[in-house]
Amino acid sequence: MWVDEVNAEGGIYVGEYGKKLPIEMKVYDDKSDMGTMTRLLEKLMLEDKVDFVFAPASTAFFFAAASIANKNGYIIMSAEAGATTLEEMLPGMPYVFGVLNYSGRNQVPVMADLLAEKGAKTAAIIYIADLHGIEYAGVAGIEFDRVGIDVVMSKSSPPFTTELELLLKGARDSKADVLVAFTYPPTTFMAVTQSMAIGYSPKAIVLGPGGYMPVLREMVGGGGKALDGVIGEGAWSPKQSPASKEFYDKMVARWGEQTVDGWGHMFYWGGLQFFKQAIEKAGTLNQEKIRQVMVTSKFDTALGPTWFDQFENGGALLAVEAHPGQIGQWQWDAAAGKAIWEVIGPKDKATADMIYPKPPWPAPAK
Repeated sequence: MWVDEVNAEGGIYVGEYGKKLPIEMKVYDDKSDMGTMTRLLEKLMLEDKVDFVFAPASTAFFFAAASIANKNGYIIMSAEAGATTLEEMLPGMPYVFGVLNYSGRNQVPVMADLLAEKGAKTAAIIYIADLHGIEYAGVAGIEFDRVGIDVVMSKSSPPFTTELELLLKGARDSKADVLVAFTYPPTTFMAVTQSMAIGYSPKAIVLGPGGYMPVLREMVGGGGKALDGVIGEGAWSPKQSPASKEFYDKMVARWGEQTVDGWGHMFYWGGLQFFKQAIEKAGTLNQEKIRQVMVTSKFDTALGPTWFDQFENGGALLAVEAHPGQIGQWQWDAAAGKAIWEVIGPKDKATADMIYPKPPWPAPAK
C-alpha cells in the first residue's frame, strides 16, 4: 500500500538524480523457513544488488536478518519483530532500526503498572518456546516482581500448538488473578476459545500476537461480546488522531477490517513514512548517508513527531514517545454492536479506561 501511494506521486525524490524515482519491488517467498530467508536476503543484497531491503516477519527471523543486513551495510527496519535480545547489540549494528515496541520497550512495564494499579496480585504465564515467548516471559517476571505481582506459574508450549487445555487447567488451578499468554496466532486464539470451553475466566487475560486481530472477534461470535475486557499487546486506535483514522480507513478499504493489525500497523506505516523523508533529505541512495539522517532527524508521520533513539554510535529504536500505545483491550460498544479495540496504556495515549476485572465468559449457547 505504501509503495502504491508513493508511486502514485511519482516516486521518491532523490536529489543526486534530480528527479523522483519510482519504487520497484522484488519479492521472494522465504516459506517461513529461517535458512531460506537468510539465503534469499543475501541474494537480494549480493546478487540482485537492490537499493534497499525490507525486514522479514517475526522476532527470531529479524534477529537473524539484522546481522546479515548490517554486515553488508544495508539499512534494515523491523516490522513484525521485537528486539529485547537485539537491543544490547545495537551499539555495534549501525544499520539496524527497530520500529515496533516490544517487551522491555515500555510494553510489559506499562502492562504490569496497569494490572497492579487495579489490584492484581498473582499471574500465570504461558509462553511459546521461541525468541518472542522467551523474551516476554523473562521481562514479565522482572516487571511483575517490580510491582508486587507474584508469578505462580510459568510454562512453555511449542510455537504453533493449538492444544493448550492442560496448560490452561494448570493456570486455572493456580487461581492466579491474571492469565498471560505470550503466544503466536493461532495459539493465541486457542487461549481464548479453550479457556471459554473449560470455563476458565480469571480477572484478566492478556494476549500476545493475534489478540488484537478482528478475526478473533469473529471466532467467538456475537460481535465479540465475549471478548469484553480481554487485554492484548499493542496498541493503536483510529480514535487517536485524524492521521490514524485516515490510515485505518485506507486499510479497511483495501483489505477489509479483519486484516487490521491493532498492534503494529501504525508503527510500520509511520516507519515507512519516516524512511521516505530520510531518503529525500539525504538526497542520495547511499546507505551510510541515509542512516545518518535517520539517527539525527525528526519527521512528522502518521505517528506524529517521529524519531529514533540511537544506541551509542550504532543502531536505533523508534523513540518511546513516538509509540501510539503499549497495551490494548477489547471493550464492548453497544452502539456499534461489536467489541472495539481500545488503547488503555500508557494513560496519555489511552482511548478508554481499563476494565478490571473482565466480565465472566458468557454462558454457552444451549
